[in-house]
Amino acid sequence: MSTETHEIKTEVARIAAEMSRVREEIAKVIVGQEDIVEGVLVCLVAGGHALLEGVPGLGKTRLVRTLAEVLDLSFARIQFTPDLMPSDIVGTTVLSETNTGGRTLEFREGPVFASLVLADEINRATPKTQSALLEVMQERSVTIGRKTHVLAEPHFVLATQNPLEMEGTYPLPEAQLDRFLFKLEVKFPSKDELRAIAERTTGGGEAKPEKVLDRARILDIRRLSRDVVVAPHLTDLAIDVLESTHPGRGLALPEVQRFVHFGASPRGLQAMLVTAKTRALLDGRFAVSKDDLAWAALPALRHRIILNFEGEAEGIATDTLLSRILESLEARRALR
Repeated sequence: MSTETHEIKTEVARIAAEMSRVREEIAKVIVGQEDIVEGVLVCLVAGGHALLEGVPGLGKTRLVRTLAEVLDLSFARIQFTPDLMPSDIVGTTVLSETNTGGRTLEFREGPVFASLVLADEINRATPKTQSALLEVMQERSVTIGRKTHVLAEPHFVLATQNPLEMEGTYPLPEAQLDRFLFKLEVKFPSKDELRAIAERTTGGGEAKPEKVLDRARILDIRRLSRDVVVAPHLTDLAIDVLESTHPGRGLALPEVQRFVHFGASPRGLQAMLVTAKTRALLDGRFAVSKDDLAWAALPALRHRIILNFEGEAEGIATDTLLSRILESLEARRALR
């Protein structure tokens, strides 16, 4: 074994141990929701953003606060409402008085300058305010006037939306949905989890999570995740999955041809591969497996598939289409 290979194996084992501790600390506060925790961690380390869909009261805010404590990062929460203005999010330039009696223009940072930003009920803000996040999420910067302010990495936006109460909401445009690396669906807790939640939150005292990682270490892990190996046949599989979401392509299933208006963008392919790499590394492996790709496919693509009128009218779920695509590709490869 070469020295370089030994060093990589040692580092990968260290990362797996650190992430195991991160999960343990989060579990002190958050009951269950292991899939959501895993998805959020993978998104953050991979350098993307996450959209969480779930009814109120499932612990989304608490999860982000806990994550900020465990990773020693700054945290800000923005409650999106119809009267929220872009300057309330990104900040504004104000005229202030100097010590000598003069006046100067001073930029005051908005909440998006925190490392972890919770955009709560993002679909309740107007499109103008929603669009203020586009530059923040894609370019990691804020432009006010002629000056651009660069945000410190890691910078992670976790947005939430309620899937039930649609009155007074503004659906996110496709351009903004595409900025989210993952869309995660928060499930209702099981009976045992509800019992654990009741015991923890109605008794005396509350567990305090400990810091495990810091900003510099997260960026080190992110850099290494880009070097995780993806075999050519797995890259081909990811491409096949993406192409199968497009009606008119040779791999498209009859239900895709019938119900889909437009398939996932190339960002979906990038999202699948980068999150599969990150998941493998956080799990202590330096090579992507087929299971990593299958795990990444639904959260990476479910919000990037646009249904046509018939698909909307029939109530077709993009998760169902993606599951069928994965099953079909698996069966097709087994016959080769």
